[in-house]
Amino acid sequence: MVKKIARVLIGLFGMLLGYLAYTGFKNLELVNVTGVAELAAILIFIAVFGIIFFIFSTKILRQGQNIARIIEGELQKFSIQNIALGAVGLIVGLVVATLISQPIYRLNIPYLGVIASIVLYLLFGYLGVTIPNRNIEDITTSLGNFTGNIGTGKKNQKETKVVSGACPKILDTSVIIDGRIADIVKTGFIEGPLVIPVFVLEELQHIADSSDGLKRNRGRRGLDILNRIQNELDTEIIIHEKEFAEVNEVDSKLLKLTQYMQGKVITNDYNLNKVAEVHRIEVLNINELANAVKPVVLPGEEMVVQVVKDGKEAGQGLAYLDDGTMIVVESGRKFIGETIDVIVTSVLQTSAGRMIFAKPKSLYDKVS
Repeated sequence: MVKKIARVLIGLFGMLLGYLAYTGFKNLELVNVTGVAELAAILIFIAVFGIIFFIFSTKILRQGQNIARIIEGELQKFSIQNIALGAVGLIVGLVVATLISQPIYRLNIPYLGVIASIVLYLLFGYLGVTIPNRNIEDITTSLGNFTGNIGTGKKNQKETKVVSGACPKILDTSVIIDGRIADIVKTGFIEGPLVIPVFVLEELQHIADSSDGLKRNRGRRGLDILNRIQNELDTEIIIHEKEFAEVNEVDSKLLKLTQYMQGKVITNDYNLNKVAEVHRIEVLNINELANAVKPVVLPGEEMVVQVVKDGKEAGQGLAYLDDGTMIVVESGRKFIGETIDVIVTSVLQTSAGRMIFAKPKSLYDKVS
Protein backbone atom coordinates (compact mmCIF):
# COMPACT_ATOMS: atom_id res chain seq x y z
CA MET A 1 0.00 0.00 0.00
CA VAL A 2 2.81 2.39 0.93
CA LYS A 3 4.62 1.65 -2.35
CA LYS A 4 1.47 2.37 -4.37
CA ILE A 5 1.03 5.72 -2.65
CA ALA A 6 4.73 6.51 -3.24
CA ARG A 7 4.37 5.68 -6.96
CA VAL A 8 1.34 7.96 -7.24
CA LEU A 9 3.23 10.78 -5.52
CA ILE A 10 6.15 10.31 -7.93
CA GLY A 11 3.70 10.47 -10.84
CA LEU A 12 2.23 13.71 -9.46
CA PHE A 13 5.75 15.09 -9.08
CA GLY A 14 6.36 14.22 -12.74
CA MET A 15 3.19 16.08 -13.73
CA LEU A 16 4.43 19.14 -11.85
CA LEU A 17 7.77 18.92 -13.65
CA GLY A 18 5.87 18.67 -16.93
CA TYR A 19 4.10 21.94 -16.22
CA LEU A 20 7.40 23.58 -15.22
CA ALA A 21 9.01 22.23 -18.41
CA TYR A 22 6.24 23.78 -20.54
CA THR A 23 6.72 27.09 -18.71
CA GLY A 24 10.46 26.97 -19.39
CA PHE A 25 9.96 26.22 -23.09
CA LYS A 26 7.48 29.07 -23.36
CA ASN A 27 9.85 31.53 -21.69
CA LEU A 28 12.54 30.48 -24.16
CA GLU A 29 9.99 31.00 -26.95
CA LEU A 30 10.37 27.39 -28.09
CA VAL A 31 6.60 27.01 -27.76
CA ASN A 32 4.37 29.75 -29.09
CA VAL A 33 0.70 28.82 -28.86
CA THR A 34 -2.33 30.43 -27.31
CA GLY A 35 -5.86 29.62 -26.36
CA VAL A 36 -7.03 26.03 -26.73
CA ALA A 37 -3.73 24.98 -28.30
CA GLU A 38 -1.83 26.23 -25.25
CA LEU A 39 -4.14 24.30 -22.91
CA ALA A 40 -3.64 21.17 -25.02
CA ALA A 41 0.14 21.63 -24.95
CA ILE A 42 0.12 22.02 -21.17
CA LEU A 43 -1.95 18.83 -20.76
CA ILE A 44 0.38 16.94 -23.11
CA PHE A 45 3.47 18.01 -21.16
CA ILE A 46 1.83 17.12 -17.84
CA ALA A 47 0.59 13.73 -19.10
CA VAL A 48 3.90 12.73 -20.73
CA PHE A 49 6.03 13.62 -17.71
CA GLY A 50 3.53 12.07 -15.29
CA ILE A 51 3.40 8.79 -17.24
CA ILE A 52 7.21 8.61 -17.58
CA PHE A 53 7.77 9.20 -13.87
CA PHE A 54 5.03 6.72 -12.93
CA ILE A 55 6.53 4.01 -15.18
CA PHE A 56 9.99 4.50 -13.70
CA SER A 57 8.70 5.04 -10.15
CA THR A 58 9.72 1.52 -9.04
CA LYS A 59 13.32 2.10 -10.12
CA ILE A 60 13.27 5.57 -8.58
CA LEU A 61 12.08 4.12 -5.26
CA ARG A 62 14.72 1.39 -5.38
CA GLN A 63 17.49 3.87 -6.06
CA GLY A 64 16.14 6.15 -3.35
CA GLN A 65 16.23 3.28 -0.85
CA ASN A 66 19.80 2.44 -1.85
CA ILE A 67 20.88 6.05 -1.41
CA ALA A 68 19.08 6.25 1.94
CA ARG A 69 20.84 3.03 3.01
CA ILE A 70 24.22 4.46 2.05
CA ILE A 71 23.54 7.70 3.91
CA GLU A 72 22.31 5.77 6.96
CA GLY A 73 25.43 3.61 6.88
CA GLU A 74 27.66 6.67 6.80
CA LEU A 75 25.71 8.40 9.57
CA GLN A 76 25.95 5.27 11.75
CA LYS A 77 29.68 5.86 11.95
CA PHE A 78 29.02 9.08 13.86
CA SER A 79 27.34 9.64 17.19
CA ILE A 80 24.77 12.35 17.95
CA GLN A 81 27.56 14.35 19.59
CA ASN A 82 29.67 14.17 16.42
CA ILE A 83 26.79 15.40 14.25
CA ALA A 84 25.78 18.18 16.65
CA LEU A 85 29.34 19.45 17.08
CA GLY A 86 29.92 19.23 13.33
CA ALA A 87 26.79 21.30 12.61
CA VAL A 88 27.75 23.98 15.15
CA GLY A 89 31.32 24.03 13.86
CA LEU A 90 30.10 24.37 10.25
CA ILE A 91 27.96 27.40 11.16
CA VAL A 92 30.85 29.03 13.02
CA GLY A 93 33.21 28.33 10.12
CA LEU A 94 30.83 29.87 7.56
CA VAL A 95 30.35 32.97 9.73
CA VAL A 96 34.13 33.42 10.02
CA ALA A 97 34.51 32.93 6.25
CA THR A 98 31.83 35.60 5.63
CA LEU A 99 33.57 38.11 7.90
CA ILE A 100 36.94 37.52 6.24
CA SER A 101 35.62 37.63 2.65
CA GLN A 102 33.87 41.02 3.06
CA PRO A 103 37.07 43.15 2.97
CA ILE A 104 38.23 41.22 -0.14
CA TYR A 105 34.95 42.07 -1.94
CA ARG A 106 35.52 45.77 -1.22
CA LEU A 107 38.78 45.72 -3.20
CA ASN A 108 36.64 45.51 -6.38
CA ILE A 109 39.20 43.29 -8.16
CA PRO A 110 37.44 41.28 -10.90
CA TYR A 111 36.83 37.61 -10.00
CA LEU A 112 39.05 37.84 -6.91
CA GLY A 113 36.15 38.27 -4.49
CA VAL A 114 34.21 35.29 -5.87
CA ILE A 115 37.22 32.95 -5.97
CA ALA A 116 38.44 34.02 -2.52
CA SER A 117 34.96 33.58 -1.05
CA ILE A 118 34.62 30.04 -2.45
CA VAL A 119 38.04 29.07 -1.08
CA LEU A 120 37.34 30.63 2.34
CA TYR A 121 33.89 29.03 2.66
CA LEU A 122 35.28 25.60 1.76
CA LEU A 123 38.30 25.95 4.05
CA PHE A 124 36.57 27.28 7.16
CA GLY A 125 33.54 25.03 6.62
CA TYR A 126 35.84 21.98 6.57
CA LEU A 127 37.80 23.19 9.62
CA GLY A 128 34.56 23.92 11.47
CA VAL A 129 33.37 20.34 10.98
CA THR A 130 36.63 18.47 11.64
CA ILE A 131 38.28 20.37 14.52
CA PRO A 132 35.46 19.96 17.09
CA ASN A 133 35.15 16.23 16.38
CA ARG A 134 38.87 15.68 16.81
CA ASN A 135 38.63 17.15 20.30
CA ILE A 136 35.19 15.78 21.17
CA GLU A 137 36.26 14.26 24.49
CA ASP A 138 37.76 17.53 25.76
CA ILE A 139 34.68 19.48 24.63
CA THR A 140 32.15 17.10 26.20
CA THR A 141 34.15 16.95 29.44
CA SER A 142 34.36 20.75 29.59
CA LEU A 143 30.64 21.11 28.88
CA GLY A 144 29.87 18.53 31.56
CA ASN A 145 31.99 20.39 34.10
CA PHE A 146 30.44 23.72 33.09
CA THR A 147 26.83 22.50 33.38
CA GLY A 148 27.65 20.76 36.64
CA ASN A 149 28.97 24.00 38.13
CA ILE A 150 26.02 26.22 37.08
CA GLY A 151 24.29 27.60 40.15
CA THR A 152 26.85 26.16 42.59
CA GLY A 153 30.09 27.89 41.69
CA LYS A 154 32.03 24.68 42.44
CA LYS A 155 32.02 21.01 41.59
CA ASN A 156 30.03 18.71 43.84
CA GLN A 157 32.30 15.69 44.22
CA LYS A 158 29.52 13.38 45.41
CA GLU A 159 27.14 14.18 42.59
CA THR A 160 29.62 14.52 39.72
CA LYS A 161 29.98 11.35 37.71
CA VAL A 162 33.34 10.69 36.09
CA VAL A 163 33.07 10.65 32.32
CA SER A 164 34.94 7.60 31.08
CA GLY A 165 36.53 7.45 27.67
CA ALA A 166 36.18 3.65 27.63
CA CYS A 167 34.23 2.12 24.77
CA PRO A 168 30.82 0.54 25.43
CA LYS A 169 30.61 -3.19 26.18
CA ILE A 170 27.70 -4.98 24.53
CA LEU A 171 26.36 -8.04 26.39
CA ASP A 172 25.07 -11.08 24.54
CA THR A 173 22.38 -13.46 25.78
CA SER A 174 24.71 -16.28 26.81
CA VAL A 175 26.91 -14.13 29.04
CA ILE A 176 23.86 -12.69 30.82
CA ILE A 177 22.43 -16.15 31.52
CA ASP A 178 25.90 -17.36 32.64
CA GLY A 179 25.79 -14.84 35.50
CA ARG A 180 29.51 -14.37 36.12
CA ILE A 181 29.37 -10.97 34.41
CA ALA A 182 27.71 -9.50 37.51
CA ASP A 183 30.64 -10.57 39.71
CA ILE A 184 33.17 -9.28 37.17
CA VAL A 185 31.42 -5.89 36.99
CA LYS A 186 31.32 -5.75 40.78
CA THR A 187 35.12 -6.02 40.95
CA GLY A 188 35.44 -2.89 38.79
CA PHE A 189 37.67 -4.44 36.12
CA ILE A 190 35.24 -3.52 33.31
CA GLU A 191 35.22 0.16 32.35
CA GLY A 192 32.66 2.02 30.28
CA PRO A 193 28.91 1.55 29.96
CA LEU A 194 27.30 -1.86 29.63
CA VAL A 195 24.93 -1.98 26.64
CA ILE A 196 21.97 -4.36 26.63
CA PRO A 197 20.34 -4.42 23.17
CA VAL A 198 16.55 -4.52 23.12
CA PHE A 199 16.62 -7.62 20.89
CA VAL A 200 18.69 -9.44 23.56
CA LEU A 201 16.05 -8.52 26.13
CA GLU A 202 13.37 -9.87 23.82
CA GLU A 203 15.28 -13.13 23.40
CA LEU A 204 15.68 -13.44 27.17
CA GLN A 205 11.96 -12.88 27.66
CA HIS A 206 11.20 -15.47 24.97
CA ILE A 207 13.45 -18.00 26.75
CA ALA A 208 11.88 -17.16 30.13
CA ASP A 209 8.40 -17.83 28.67
CA SER A 210 9.44 -21.17 27.12
CA SER A 211 7.41 -24.29 27.83
CA ASP A 212 10.67 -26.17 28.44
CA GLY A 213 11.47 -26.04 32.15
CA LEU A 214 15.25 -25.84 31.72
CA LYS A 215 15.05 -23.01 29.18
CA ARG A 216 12.52 -21.18 31.34
CA ASN A 217 14.83 -21.31 34.37
CA ARG A 218 17.78 -20.10 32.28
CA GLY A 219 15.78 -17.17 30.94
CA ARG A 220 14.58 -16.17 34.40
CA ARG A 221 18.11 -16.44 35.73
CA GLY A 222 19.28 -14.05 32.99
CA LEU A 223 16.58 -11.51 33.88
CA ASP A 224 17.53 -11.79 37.57
CA ILE A 225 21.18 -11.13 36.69
CA LEU A 226 20.18 -8.00 34.75
CA ASN A 227 18.11 -6.75 37.68
CA ARG A 228 21.07 -7.31 39.98
CA ILE A 229 23.44 -5.39 37.70
CA GLN A 230 20.98 -2.49 37.39
CA ASN A 231 19.97 -2.24 41.05
CA GLU A 232 22.99 -3.36 43.06
CA LEU A 233 26.04 -2.41 41.01
CA ASP A 234 27.34 1.11 40.43
CA THR A 235 27.78 1.00 36.67
CA GLU A 236 26.14 2.69 33.70
CA ILE A 237 23.55 0.53 31.94
CA ILE A 238 22.23 1.45 28.48
CA ILE A 239 19.17 -0.26 27.00
CA HIS A 240 19.82 0.29 23.29
CA GLU A 241 16.68 0.51 21.15
CA LYS A 242 18.29 0.19 17.71
CA GLU A 243 16.89 -2.62 15.61
CA PHE A 244 18.21 -4.12 12.39
CA ALA A 245 15.07 -5.14 10.54
CA GLU A 246 16.99 -6.61 7.59
CA VAL A 247 18.82 -9.07 9.91
CA ASN A 248 17.05 -12.03 11.50
CA GLU A 249 19.66 -13.67 13.75
CA VAL A 250 20.32 -12.12 17.16
CA ASP A 251 24.09 -12.75 16.93
CA SER A 252 24.29 -10.91 13.59
CA LYS A 253 22.34 -7.98 15.04
CA LEU A 254 24.71 -7.96 18.01
CA LEU A 255 27.77 -7.69 15.78
CA LYS A 256 26.18 -4.93 13.68
CA LEU A 257 25.31 -2.98 16.83
CA THR A 258 28.87 -3.40 18.11
CA GLN A 259 30.25 -2.00 14.84
CA TYR A 260 27.72 0.84 14.98
CA MET A 261 28.69 1.78 18.55
CA GLN A 262 32.41 1.07 18.02
CA GLY A 263 32.39 -1.07 21.14
CA LYS A 264 33.31 -4.59 22.26
CA VAL A 265 31.22 -7.73 22.70
CA ILE A 266 31.22 -9.56 26.04
CA THR A 267 30.36 -13.22 25.55
CA ASN A 268 31.20 -16.81 26.44
CA ASP A 269 29.89 -18.17 23.12
CA TYR A 270 32.77 -19.81 21.22
CA ASN A 271 31.07 -19.54 17.80
CA LEU A 272 30.15 -15.87 18.27
CA ASN A 273 33.74 -15.23 19.30
CA LYS A 274 35.06 -16.69 16.04
CA VAL A 275 32.55 -14.84 13.84
CA ALA A 276 33.41 -11.58 15.59
CA GLU A 277 37.11 -12.15 14.88
CA VAL A 278 36.31 -12.57 11.18
CA HIS A 279 34.54 -9.17 11.23
CA ARG A 280 37.49 -7.62 13.12
CA ILE A 281 35.29 -6.94 16.15
CA GLU A 282 36.95 -7.01 19.57
CA VAL A 283 35.59 -9.65 21.95
CA LEU A 284 35.90 -10.04 25.72
CA ASN A 285 35.37 -13.75 26.39
CA ILE A 286 34.80 -14.44 30.08
CA ASN A 287 35.85 -18.08 29.65
CA GLU A 288 39.26 -16.86 28.51
CA LEU A 289 39.29 -14.48 31.46
CA ALA A 290 38.49 -17.33 33.84
CA ASN A 291 41.37 -19.40 32.43
CA ALA A 292 43.72 -16.41 32.63
CA VAL A 293 43.10 -15.76 36.34
CA LYS A 294 43.47 -19.38 37.45
CA PRO A 295 46.45 -19.78 39.80
CA VAL A 296 49.63 -21.02 38.18
CA VAL A 297 50.67 -24.44 39.46
CA LEU A 298 54.14 -25.83 38.77
CA PRO A 299 55.43 -29.39 39.09
CA GLY A 300 56.91 -29.99 42.52
CA GLU A 301 54.49 -27.70 44.40
CA GLU A 302 52.54 -28.93 47.40
CA MET A 303 48.76 -28.66 47.62
CA VAL A 304 46.07 -29.61 50.10
CA VAL A 305 43.09 -31.24 48.41
CA GLN A 306 40.07 -33.35 49.24
CA VAL A 307 39.75 -36.54 47.18
CA VAL A 308 36.07 -36.80 46.28
CA LYS A 309 35.80 -39.79 43.91
CA ASP A 310 37.74 -42.36 41.96
CA GLY A 311 39.20 -41.70 38.52
CA LYS A 312 39.03 -43.52 35.20
CA GLU A 313 42.25 -45.44 35.68
CA ALA A 314 42.77 -48.03 38.39
CA GLY A 315 43.78 -46.57 41.73
CA GLN A 316 43.24 -42.93 40.71
CA GLY A 317 41.37 -40.42 42.83
CA LEU A 318 39.89 -37.09 41.73
CA ALA A 319 39.94 -33.76 43.53
CA TYR A 320 38.95 -30.24 42.42
CA LEU A 321 40.20 -26.73 43.06
CA ASP A 322 37.77 -23.94 43.95
CA ASP A 323 37.73 -22.79 40.30
CA GLY A 324 36.73 -26.27 39.10
CA THR A 325 40.16 -27.41 37.90
CA MET A 326 40.40 -31.21 38.05
CA ILE A 327 43.27 -32.82 39.99
CA VAL A 328 44.08 -36.46 39.19
CA VAL A 329 45.69 -38.02 42.23
CA GLU A 330 47.71 -41.14 41.39
CA SER A 331 47.09 -43.95 43.91
CA GLY A 332 44.53 -41.66 45.53
CA ARG A 333 41.51 -43.95 45.40
CA LYS A 334 42.10 -45.20 48.97
CA PHE A 335 42.01 -41.58 50.20
CA ILE A 336 38.47 -40.83 48.91
CA GLY A 337 36.68 -38.60 51.40
CA GLU A 338 39.93 -37.47 53.02
CA THR A 339 41.87 -34.20 52.84
CA ILE A 340 45.50 -34.92 52.06
CA ASP A 341 48.74 -33.23 51.01
CA VAL A 342 49.77 -33.91 47.42
CA ILE A 343 52.77 -33.07 45.24
CA VAL A 344 52.11 -31.79 41.71
CA THR A 345 53.83 -33.99 39.11
CA SER A 346 52.61 -32.38 35.86
CA VAL A 347 50.07 -29.94 34.41
CA LEU A 348 48.16 -30.60 31.18
CA GLN A 349 46.45 -27.75 29.28
CA THR A 350 43.66 -28.95 26.97
CA SER A 351 40.95 -27.23 24.92
CA ALA A 352 38.45 -28.21 27.62
CA GLY A 353 40.55 -26.65 30.36
CA ARG A 354 43.45 -27.56 32.61
CA MET A 355 44.20 -30.84 34.39
CA ILE A 356 46.67 -31.27 37.23
CA PHE A 357 48.33 -34.59 38.00
CA ALA A 358 49.61 -35.20 41.50
CA LYS A 359 50.71 -37.88 43.96
CA PRO A 360 49.95 -38.13 47.70
CA LYS A 361 52.84 -36.61 49.61
CA SER A 362 53.14 -39.65 51.86
CA LEU A 363 53.69 -41.95 48.86
CA TYR A 364 55.94 -39.40 47.14
CA ASP A 365 58.20 -39.20 50.21
CA LYS A 366 58.50 -43.02 50.32
CA VAL A 367 59.52 -43.14 46.64
CA SER A 368 62.04 -40.34 47.21
